[in-house]
Amino acid sequence: MTYTQKILSIKPVTHDVRCIQIEKPAGYHFLPGQATEVSINKDGWTTEKRPFTFTCLNEDPYLEFTIKCYSDHNGVTRQILNLREGDELIIDDPWGSIKYQGEGYFIAGGAGITPFLAILRQLHKEGRLTGNTLFFSNRTASDIIHEQELTNMLHNNAVFVVTENGSGNYMHDLIDETFLDIHVHDLNKKFYICGPDAMTKSITGILLKRGVKPDNIIFEK
Repeated sequence: MTYTQKILSIKPVTHDVRCIQIEKPAGYHFLPGQATEVSINKDGWTTEKRPFTFTCLNEDPYLEFTIKCYSDHNGVTRQILNLREGDELIIDDPWGSIKYQGEGYFIAGGAGITPFLAILRQLHKEGRLTGNTLFFSNRTASDIIHEQELTNMLHNNAVFVVTENGSGNYMHDLIDETFLDIHVHDLNKKFYICGPDAMTKSITGILLKRGVKPDNIIFEK
């Protein structure tokens, strides 16, 4: 089923990330970590669907997406930069296999943080964040989405990694085999992974090599 909903607000999060809140259809329900297909209700763009994750909570009276926009080519996210309040998005029903299944390590690359935002926000609201750790990799410090909020929620269990040297007082490692050997202390926990395909594949391979059970590795298949 599809729903055409008005945009309530658009706000910048970083230099190339926008937070969009839209009207919520009556009876619409999703689980934290799920996504939906989204298109823009404008000529030439209604059938150009892209998957975006909900970053609000299900009980919120609106739906929210936190979207990284690419202005270097004429795609959907470039068009999003031109949207205004009152414009409309077309959404489908929710889907997705990333959902909270117990304490663990959240490993995100760039915009891959988005499915984890709703999960971590829900756990924080319920007082259930203890025992969870976030490893969040970005190219530069200016690319980090909601750094302060994540720090406020997770404190020292929010670990920010910046791969470009000279970007402030951040770790400058890759989240690779050496990094995981140093920073992962319990291989029996859940591992939630979201980022570029190459990153997800690499980390999954490392974890399996280390003996993590396949059912304990959660990513969008």
